[in-house]
Amino acid sequence: MSVEVQEKKSSAKAKVDEEALDSLHTMPLSIIPLQTPGLKKAFMIKNARLESAIELFRDGTSGSGQVEPKELHGYFQDVGGALSHDLIILEKLSTLESFDVYSLRLELRNLEIGFEDYSALQLSDAKRAELTEYMRAFTRPLIQRVYGGDKSEEISDVGQIIKMVASPNRNEAVAQLKRLAEELNTELTEVPKFLERYGDIFLSLSYFRSCLDKIMSQLPSFISWMEELHSNYQIQNDRAQLKVLMDIESDLNEISTSLVGRFEYFNHRSHAFWENISADSFQSFQELVTAHHVSIGAVLCGLAVKLNLYEARFPNHGGGPVKRLEFINSEIKPGLKRIKDIEQKVGAVS
Repeated sequence: MSVEVQEKKSSAKAKVDEEALDSLHTMPLSIIPLQTPGLKKAFMIKNARLESAIELFRDGTSGSGQVEPKELHGYFQDVGGALSHDLIILEKLSTLESFDVYSLRLELRNLEIGFEDYSALQLSDAKRAELTEYMRAFTRPLIQRVYGGDKSEEISDVGQIIKMVASPNRNEAVAQLKRLAEELNTELTEVPKFLERYGDIFLSLSYFRSCLDKIMSQLPSFISWMEELHSNYQIQNDRAQLKVLMDIESDLNEISTSLVGRFEYFNHRSHAFWENISADSFQSFQELVTAHHVSIGAVLCGLAVKLNLYEARFPNHGGGPVKRLEFINSEIKPGLKRIKDIEQKVGAVS
């Protein structure tokens, strides 16, 4: 194989891995310190039953080749004990509820698997650009504070904010930055570091909010699709199955309502920060949001994989009663209680 072909393949793989890190439910194993070379090309994914599986391949013809971690002995040789070493790591990773970068930053430290490359846990440039409109809601108060006008419409990435503030082009902006530094009880030269923390915490909120908005756009259709089964004669005479349907509908509404409430509270706290700026108030807000990363990621991941599979299996939102019930019982119901329990445990923020 020529060097040029190898470089193209490596570049394509890197792009796929980068895009996978934008996902709630897909983790490229290339970032994990594994010893089996073949596993570096694979992914760990969450299926609709919220189980972790190793995806060895995916293409438009064959679909997705998924196996449980314990089944990998049938696909890879244990050369020098490398696979046995990797299986211990994979078993630990399989306990994670979500594979989004913000959850991984916290969870990989707790797992103690030798992971060190935390700089790799970033959203891709394409995803950051996609989140521009969400970020403007958070960058607007800062830009207005420094520049007075509404320059936030010019911002497409928090990196631009840091450059604007690090090299202000107006005397008034310099004066406002000095005042901001005083309020944060820090030196003017330290303001860019604050902005990096500020940008990252609000980028995480923007990311999760975009995931929630997609789910909220899918949910009404799915619930209506389920409710159509209520009029089916067979289901009307099967009280146990009817109760299952109604419980699932109730759980989905309860979970989504609680999630929306969490984000409303974050917005409230964000506005409160700008009304009373201090290093302590930002630290408090940052700790609040970070404390919710893992639980928000878990709930959003669970809902996303289920609703995405619904869209894939029933793109026209059709299907007979038997197929619908089979899908609901095999793909929607499993794991839903766990999602609800996670949300109930932490959803009542205060």
